[in-house]
Amino acid sequence: MFGPNMDSMREAGGDATSSVVIPVPFIWRHGGRNVYLTGSFTRWSELVPMSQVEGCPTVFQVICNLAPGYHQYKFFVDGEWKHDEHLPCTNSEYGIVNTVLASGPSYAMHPQMPSGSNMDVDPKAFREMVNVAEVPPIHMMTGVSEEDLRVSRHRISEYLSRHTVYELLPESGKVVALDVNLPVKQAFHILHGQGISTAPLWDFSKGNFVGVLSALDFILILRELGNHGANLTEEELETHTISAWKEGKAYLNRQADGHARPVTRNLIYVKPYDILKDLVSKILQNGVATVPVLYSSSEDGSFPQLLHLATLSGVLKCICRYFRHCSSSLPILQLPICALPVGTWVPKIGEANGRPLAMLRPNASLSQALNLLIQAQVSAVPIVDDNDSLLDIYCRSDITALAKDKVYANINLGETTIQRALQLGQDSYYPYEMRTQRCQMCLRTDSLHKVMERLANPGVRRLVVVEAGSKRVEGIISLSDIFRFFLGFA
Repeated sequence: MFGPNMDSMREAGGDATSSVVIPVPFIWRHGGRNVYLTGSFTRWSELVPMSQVEGCPTVFQVICNLAPGYHQYKFFVDGEWKHDEHLPCTNSEYGIVNTVLASGPSYAMHPQMPSGSNMDVDPKAFREMVNVAEVPPIHMMTGVSEEDLRVSRHRISEYLSRHTVYELLPESGKVVALDVNLPVKQAFHILHGQGISTAPLWDFSKGNFVGVLSALDFILILRELGNHGANLTEEELETHTISAWKEGKAYLNRQADGHARPVTRNLIYVKPYDILKDLVSKILQNGVATVPVLYSSSEDGSFPQLLHLATLSGVLKCICRYFRHCSSSLPILQLPICALPVGTWVPKIGEANGRPLAMLRPNASLSQALNLLIQAQVSAVPIVDDNDSLLDIYCRSDITALAKDKVYANINLGETTIQRALQLGQDSYYPYEMRTQRCQMCLRTDSLHKVMERLANPGVRRLVVVEAGSKRVEGIISLSDIFRFFLGFA
């Protein structure tokens, strides 16, 4: 293992009159067969071979003697230029590159590493160094202290505690509610015709809102229709009411949970003068996308008025507007999204796999997609090609497209592909903003502030993180991910 020689170091930016050079270890932890290093210290004209660490097949290393100062570098892995997203990086004429500041105290030799220049390193010693020299904490990588992180979170929490749901109410707008005694089939067509995926349920006999009908309900209904021996048939959708479906759904849930007694679930709602923090907590704790905003002038709360359907997107828009001109008071807003514990990510080579990122090929069946949405408890699944490059995304709300021309009555969930299901929805009626916002992307190097601004747009519930150029899916960041990070939810 040899790094660049002394002459090349001086020519590449070091002081020719200075004899000071600093041995800097470079580590590539993400696998490959042939890995090389190049950078400003070689004038980007020399590829320095990196050696695989014995016992660590995914780790490559080399030590280069650098003149003190600021350097840029990049890796050449199996014929492709790459940078390490886990380390400080910047944009340059060579694309996205990593950066390093070579200085004596910061890059002192590892205690078990032999001193001297251009020396081979004992593999055992280097393995121990790799294990010790993990990626620095985010505050060390970015210059943001732990205190700054704490203060940023506190300021956002304080904002949510000082402002109320009333600020989310639009000056004018339309809110659709459904009679709980409507046939399921009619409700399905109403949601499709209005271009919405959720509606509160009104019970005239009780004079109150009693629940919410969502796209997930229709997914569960279609699964029941597709199951052999299902009690609910397509013809019954003509007379089967929403109320009856909700009772049947509760029965199915009790069977799945092993409970014999019914579980009563109260409607989740907020009032106009509830604080935003309570609204966000209710959404996160109950795993819902929208919460009705209700107001009643009577003391017993009967016959309330439906004012709005509150979402995390609306809350995030308020946060972005409030901090837009004082973002410096929130240091975390400038951090790259990949440096924060936010979202669900595709594990890198050699990394432990946490929560897997669900993805499907376009030839997967609609049945597989619906099962995945339910079992993984996610609201959308990226559709990718054989190289995991993003083609489209299938969301829970896309199920309402099957209401067009009663497609759901003749469709076979196991034989219809995701690609075909998406084509059925392309000609369907959707508001313009929903059509244009359905498949939004970002890069892992985008700042938290940039991601927040995009998620605050109407109709956007998540961003798919893709690799620049290839559009290879690297992760998903949802609205709930952002707020869980802000409020410290697990």
